[in-house]
Amino acid sequence: MESSELNIVNIITQTISSLISNVFSSIDNTLYSILDDLVFINSDIMKNPYIMNIMGENSRGGLIIIANSLIIGFLIYYSLSYLSSHFTFAQVQRPGQLIFRLLLCSISINFSYYLCSQLVWLNSLLSLAIRGIGEDVFGHEICFSTLLNNLNSIIYFSEFSPNFFSLDGIIRAMISLGLLNLALSYALRYVMTLVFILISPFAFLSLILANTSWIFKSWLKIFLSLLFLQLLIPLILIVSFSFDFSDPSLLSKLIYLGSIYALMKANNYLREFMGGLSTNISTGITSIKSLFIGGHL
Repeated sequence: MESSELNIVNIITQTISSLISNVFSSIDNTLYSILDDLVFINSDIMKNPYIMNIMGENSRGGLIIIANSLIIGFLIYYSLSYLSSHFTFAQVQRPGQLIFRLLLCSISINFSYYLCSQLVWLNSLLSLAIRGIGEDVFGHEICFSTLLNNLNSIIYFSEFSPNFFSLDGIIRAMISLGLLNLALSYALRYVMTLVFILISPFAFLSLILANTSWIFKSWLKIFLSLLFLQLLIPLILIVSFSFDFSDPSLLSKLIYLGSIYALMKANNYLREFMGGLSTNISTGITSIKSLFIGGHL
């Protein structure tokens, strides 16, 4: 009777482990093809035809036209503020400064998407340079596909489904869930990068007046933090590949788990260093709510 109960327990345990293994294997195999595309973005991010229509690149409308129209509103606001300053004695920027700002901002508004595309291109070029250094050192491409191949050789070393009620099974589950978290976080970064490119004309518009220039500063800090994450990630990958994982020991598995965790927290580290928007799934919504409160993050 005890032997029969033990067999039932073993069957149930193996069935659960097999089901969980299939789920995590599906997650891992799917992530092979998308993580690199989500993380290492370039100027092609702006070549979506619908996005180009929103920008106004393929038509006479678009956000640039709206931003140009709002210049009149800024001029009306400045005129009223300048007239009232003669009665309230409030300090207002001089008309000469306004004209100079207006000229530069008008040019910047109409070339805002070109400027953003050049920033994205330059950031992508620096990222490729860092990855190229790692490729010369290690002899293989510095990307998530290579990282997952190494994980397969170390974590998924058995031809049978691992026991998810063991330490190895727990480590495998944590890494698979970490990779899923990475995909969601970097997908959020991809979307928010595109959003901040779209609103760039309005960020340049805010520079016309001194008391609204904080909007541009907040926009620039967030936008650069989203881009610079692409420079930090290959450095973390290079450090991860610098360890010797030829022996599938527990230490190697834990170090790889630490590498996945570092990739998950890379945005938080960069945000603490220079500010910006969190792309962590658990804190991203809170950050979005407080984007422009007080003119800073």
